[in-house]
Amino acid sequence: MDTSVELAGLASAAAARLIDLLTTDGWAAVRSSVLSLWRSAHPERVDDELADARGELLEARRTGGGEELQGLLVAEWQARLIRLLATRPDAVEELRALLGEELSVAGTQEQQITGSMTLEAHVSDGDAFLAGRDMTVTRGGEA
Repeated sequence: MDTSVELAGLASAAAARLIDLLTTDGWAAVRSSVLSLWRSAHPERVDDELADARGELLEARRTGGGEELQGLLVAEWQARLIRLLATRPDAVEELRALLGEELSVAGTQEQQITGSMTLEAHVSDGDAFLAGRDMTVTRGGEA
């Protein structure tokens, strides 16, 4: 990683994926890989912080919220990942492998992350909205 833009792009993608996975059934499988990134920098503390974030996010979602908290957690873990990658440049490839795909960030003004994604929805009665990133759906009002 040569530039801070590349580092920030990788950390941003990784943090978003990490927080997305935090509340899924697959979290236990991902947890050990995430902790291996911090193997030389207090992995037990990171484990506790991830557990706390998971609990907070699950509770927020249970009570009908979570979007704002999720955004805050992504920003928090992006900063942690940037600091980690700044002190352990060798972790860049580990992080890419953890993401499961090669990410490339181009340009100095804009970040472009490329990769593949598969979205699938099974709907029996109602609507399904799928997006690879941000989505806004407006119904019954002025757009």
